Amino acid sequence: MNGADLALVAVTALLSVPTIAALVLMRVPDYRLGAKLNVGATFLCLLSAAALFQVRPEANLYLRVDDFNTYLIALNNFISFTTSLFSAGYIAHELESGRLSPLYLRFYHAMYQALLFAMNLALLANNIGLLWVAIELATLITVLMVGLYRTRAALEAAWKYFILGSLGIALALFGTTLVYVAAQPVIGQGLPAMAWDRLIARADAFDPALLNLAFVFFLLGYGTKAGLVPLHAWLPDAHAEGPTPISAVLSGLLLNVALYAVLRFKMLMSANSLALAPGPLMIGLGLLSLLFAGLMFYRRGDMKRLFAYSSIEHMGIMTFAFGMGGPLANFAGLLHMAMHSLTKSAIFFTVGHIAQVKGTQRISTIRGLTITHPALGWGLVAGVIAIAGMPPFGVFMSEFLVVSSTFVRQPWLALPLVLGLLLAFGTLLWRLHGVAFGQPDNAPFVPVRANTLATTVHLLLVLVAGFWLPVPLVDWLRHIAMLLN
Repeated sequence: MNGADLALVAVTALLSVPTIAALVLMRVPDYRLGAKLNVGATFLCLLSAAALFQVRPEANLYLRVDDFNTYLIALNNFISFTTSLFSAGYIAHELESGRLSPLYLRFYHAMYQALLFAMNLALLANNIGLLWVAIELATLITVLMVGLYRTRAALEAAWKYFILGSLGIALALFGTTLVYVAAQPVIGQGLPAMAWDRLIARADAFDPALLNLAFVFFLLGYGTKAGLVPLHAWLPDAHAEGPTPISAVLSGLLLNVALYAVLRFKMLMSANSLALAPGPLMIGLGLLSLLFAGLMFYRRGDMKRLFAYSSIEHMGIMTFAFGMGGPLANFAGLLHMAMHSLTKSAIFFTVGHIAQVKGTQRISTIRGLTITHPALGWGLVAGVIAIAGMPPFGVFMSEFLVVSSTFVRQPWLALPLVLGLLLAFGTLLWRLHGVAFGQPDNAPFVPVRANTLATTVHLLLVLVAGFWLPVPLVDWLRHIAMLLN
């Protein structure tokens, strides 16, 4: 098999394997077999993503593989695989406790694979319409997953996500239409006027007024999916009420896919010399998200809801970094995407098991985990230290690069940026100190059957990244950073 054939097989597998797996898992009655098939399908997708590092198929009017989306495809499928490992043990407890029935578990596994398909399709899409369809599909699947427990709170969260997500996707559709209208006089009618590679190549000839208006709709539409303030209201409820593996996928992957869509359109704007610079809008939304999330940490009583606001904070940091632009800030934003995804998913893995052991997600009722459940307690401590941006973890490195690039290019913006980081840092540590190190209550000891492999792997990767990054990875991220200018 030559390189072109291997590349075609890899791209086909990234889309066909989760599709077939979803159809099969709908018919598998045994949840243990379903969990194993779920893990196996995600592992095949991970191998297919790894193959794209060696070979790339030729772009067509529908699909395209380049350095930027290869980076996110690899991250997406790696975390999907590790989350499926965590999920296999997590859902067994949910079945034993009666929170989920075997029928709902069949639906859960099928929707997990369908969500993986939608995210892979969005990242591979070379067509702005196909990108929109993929993100809309991911939204609808996530709505169903958030309401899986069928409690009043879960259904309310699902409806809120559906309503706000529909509003966001409608705005993104209008922006997509405007880009097509701008491209049509230059490229012609039909699919070529919707292909990324052709749009970028001819963008300087597009009507800048149409592009300016389109980008506003894109930023608002896909910014809703990315959880940017003030478009974030769905995110805390969805994280708090949905199954924990879906919280990990939402925070670690789906938010990245939405931001990826914004960045693709930012590249289109940058290719038109007469269009407005998209940076100031992104900087403003990024800072607003960072500062707002830091303030909201203070009053959160639900642990998953607390870390949902942490996701808003970090999406704000990434949006700010990409809005600043330049090789260093873009490099920092790309690195922060991976560091946040790995760390936040590890935190949700730990929080999911804590909620099962304690029977609650309320911060006020959980105390002294490092004493009662050392593996979970110290895992949470490591995750919080990492996500708070403390050395020697990789999140510190990416945040340090964001701050450094800001001092160099726009020193006056460094003050609110650092203030937001310190506010989030202090409040997060203060809120979780008692959970880890407080006086344990007198509740009977509940043994935990927690699979900490995925958590350990994620946190080790983030720790290593704080000390050392492979030279090929650094060169690769620098190249992508230049593409994003």
